[in-house]
Amino acid sequence: MPTWSGILSELQDSCADGNPPEFDGIRRKYIIAAHEHTGRDVILYAAKWTQPGPQDERLVSIIDEDLQGIMEVVHGLTGPNLDLILHSPGGSLTAAESLVTYPRSKFEHIRVIVPQLAMSAATMIACAADSIVLGKHSFLGPIDPQVTVNTKLGQRMVPAQAILDQFEQAKKECEDPKKLAAWLPMLEQYGPDLLVVCQHALKLSEKLVRDWLARYMFLGERDPRAKARRIAKWLANHRRWRTHGRHIPRDVLAEKGLKIEPLEDDQTAQDLFLSVFHATTHTFGATPAVKIIENHLGKAFIKQFQMVPVLSPQGPANPSSPDLPQPTG
Repeated sequence: MPTWSGILSELQDSCADGNPPEFDGIRRKYIIAAHEHTGRDVILYAAKWTQPGPQDERLVSIIDEDLQGIMEVVHGLTGPNLDLILHSPGGSLTAAESLVTYPRSKFEHIRVIVPQLAMSAATMIACAADSIVLGKHSFLGPIDPQVTVNTKLGQRMVPAQAILDQFEQAKKECEDPKKLAAWLPMLEQYGPDLLVVCQHALKLSEKLVRDWLARYMFLGERDPRAKARRIAKWLANHRRWRTHGRHIPRDVLAEKGLKIEPLEDDQTAQDLFLSVFHATTHTFGATPAVKIIENHLGKAFIKQFQMVPVLSPQGPANPSSPDLPQPTG
């Protein structure tokens, strides 16, 4: 299997004659090979969020613009089966809903392959698949929604359930007038509709996953809605997970009843999917790309982050392109 360092060697060899590294060519080579091995259409959706960088967090999150990218790469695919390679921190619930609705209208059977992490709204997308392919190193995350709160220190993403729990705690403690002064700075951050927004977000997140699991993954099973309701409630339980960033391993997900396929069951597919992922992380590490939506036909929708040069008394600051990383060990 080409490891991270193996893909790096391929990239270094590709620029031996003074040409730039073949980031797109090598990544696409493995996407094509995955399609040829499985006989299924392949789409890569990956964001640069597990690697350091100065990019805006909104550039790597799931947003409505991503539907345009999905439409671009679905065009020309014949189906009926799709493998979606997914690496994402999550993002908008409603944007994730469109990224489920459109592909499900085009493909009869969808597998989501998670080479490392699919968190939050990306976990929700995975739950709309017929099955989820996970390695021992792959994780999903809780689906409890986060809400943007404006504070004196700037905007913060806060778990909706944490806001509701804090408000309930404040109501109890503020029965003692002596404690009111300590709570006022926090309560002042609540807008007139924040609590209702939190309640609706929690209900929507759980409902979408419940409906998708029953309609797709558990279709044909006995009482699919009851099973889907139990798993959706479990994934959405912020009090259980304690933090929105918890990494849930495949054995725990399988024990709860999700249809999990071990990535290692097909060694060739494992090598190819992980090679796509390694090539993608190299692309993120050495180019301005921060999000890649791409299919095995070579069609791609790539979001880039560009640094704006800042003029100084010494002249313009034009940072050079980053070099390829060097393996250590």
